[in-house]
Formats: sequence, structure tokens, C-alpha cells
Amino acid sequence: MEGAWWERGRHADRRGVLLARNRIQAAIRGWLAERDFVEVDPVALQVSPGNEAHLHAFATEAIGNDGVARRMYLHTSPEFAMKKLLAAGETRIAAFAHVWRNRERGALHSPEFTMLEWYRVAEDYAVLMEDTAAFLRLAVRAAGSEVLRFRGRACDPFQPYERLSVAEAFARHAGVDLLATIGPDGETDAGALRGQVQAAGVRVAGDDTWSDMLSRCLSEKVEPQLGLGRITMLDRYPAAEAALARPVAGDGRVAERFEVYACGVELANGFGELTNPAEQRRRFGLEMDEKARVYGERYPLDEDFLAALGHMPDASGIALGFDRLVMLATGAPRIDDVIWVPVAG
Repeated sequence: MEGAWWERGRHADRRGVLLARNRIQAAIRGWLAERDFVEVDPVALQVSPGNEAHLHAFATEAIGNDGVARRMYLHTSPEFAMKKLLAAGETRIAAFAHVWRNRERGALHSPEFTMLEWYRVAEDYAVLMEDTAAFLRLAVRAAGSEVLRFRGRACDPFQPYERLSVAEAFARHAGVDLLATIGPDGETDAGALRGQVQAAGVRVAGDDTWSDMLSRCLSEKVEPQLGLGRITMLDRYPAAEAALARPVAGDGRVAERFEVYACGVELANGFGELTNPAEQRRRFGLEMDEKARVYGERYPLDEDFLAALGHMPDASGIALGFDRLVMLATGAPRIDDVIWVPVAG
């Protein structure tokens, strides 16, 4: 049986990877500083942890001086806090933030992990693709490697990346015409998707929603084929799957959202940011309705965030799983191997 992480022999085995983690973080910090990013440190304790249906938070209580307890949450992302800073006047910000997500533990998931999140005001979201590609190259160099690796797969970040729409990826890897199941204003048709997904060999339950079927087809048929040999930027997500992103100009079916893949592993999630508070409130309501339907709970809205959103300039933002990047750069098999002090249990 493998020893505890704190045993001397086990720590000696992990120490090289952990020092590589520090070098990768230092290299990225240097890159950001050279481009006039301000590193910020958003607090983790929030009135809302985020309002995505399938993200699960850790809840706690803040007891005031009057002895009254108030429900609070550890954030699942520093996004709300950082967008408030954009509303306050910052134009290029970044954070290495500890974040918490419940119901997540495995080779690629830790309940507490480090997220690198950064924002650019008045710049197109495609610039974030270039940023992320640069970070993957920095990580490989700092780790003393040549490629990113995971479970026998390799990805060369020095090769030109592939930019592929979600619709193109579904057609290529699953034979699914995804856009045929989406209306002009982004409304989805579960019936139109069901037969196609079944034909692709994906299991479908009678009560599956359009989003359920999309997610299962994505994870089973599409994601394992992404980021093999070179980075994949999976772009233009369906609008229904992009609650925090603005729609693509001229096509309400899709949104300015992309994810970054290497070795079949999702590393980052970026947006052209939605700045319409009324539309954001509507979308959050739909997300919380779905959360209540599936999990029997809902999270409050951060009214301060929605107020700030009305003052936020056009911007692009992205969140990268820093621990996963270190994993792939060092070839580590599990996320706990690259965290200095893993979560117990």
C-alpha cells in the first residue's frame, strides 16, 4: 500500500513534481507581470458560490457580532469577485485562487484546488486562446519536459493549436448535427437530439434533458478525441451551455465560450463575458431551477454582483485548472500528486 503523502519516502518521491509546480507558477506570474496584469487576491467566502446547475458548493455559517448566523459559501470560482473589480476600474487582472467544489474527487478532481483566472477589458476572447497556449508552453519548459502527457496520450503545445467549434466536433467525432437541434434564439429540442445521440451509441434515459444528452455525448465521444498531438480550443458552445457568456454576433444559437483541451483533458474555460444584468439574472434563474429539479437545492443570487455587472465594461475572461496543468506538464497520474498538501480522506 502506498504511504501517506507526509511520510518521508513518499514526500521524496513527490518533491520533484512539487518543485516543478512552483517553477510553473513563477513562470506564469512573470509572463503576466510583463504584460501589465495586476495579481489580485479575492476572498473565498461569498454570499453565493456561483449559479451553475451542476456545480456544488461547500456551505458554512458566518456568525455576526449579534450572534445571528448567516449562510455563506466557499466560492467555486473567483469570477464574481473579479468581475466586481472590473466594474471598479481594473482592466487586466489575474488570480491564483483556491476554490472549492463539492461532489468532486478523483484522478482529475480535488474538492479544493487552485484556479488561475484572468481577465482582459476591451479585448476579444480569442486573445485568451493565445494566452492559454503560451501558458502551456511555459509549463512544459518549466517542468523540463517537451510535451504534455496523461494516461499514454501526448500533446505538443508548440504545435499550432486547433480551433474547433462544438458543432464541428460533434459532427466529426459523434456524427451528430448539433445545430439542427438548436433554434435561432438558442432554444433546444431534446427530441431532435435524442435519436442522433442514440445512433452514436450513447445511452439515453427517458427523462434526459437536451443538456443531459449533450453532456454525456461530449464526455463519451468527443472529449477523448480532443487535444491529441496538439492543443484543441473547443469554441462556440451552444448558448444554452454558456450562462455567463455573450452570444456570438449574428448567431443566437451559440455563444462566445470555449474550452481548452490537451490529452483529452479539459484545462480551461473562457468567455466573451455577458454584461447585461437583466439577462444574467434570467439565466441564473434557469440554472437554479434546473439545480432544484435535479438536486433539490438552489443557491442565492449575489445581488451585489448583478449590480456591478451593469457597470462592467466589455471584457473577456478565463479560468484554468492550475493543478491539472501541472499534472500534464510533469506527467503525474493524479491531481493529489501535484498538490503540496492534498485534501484528507
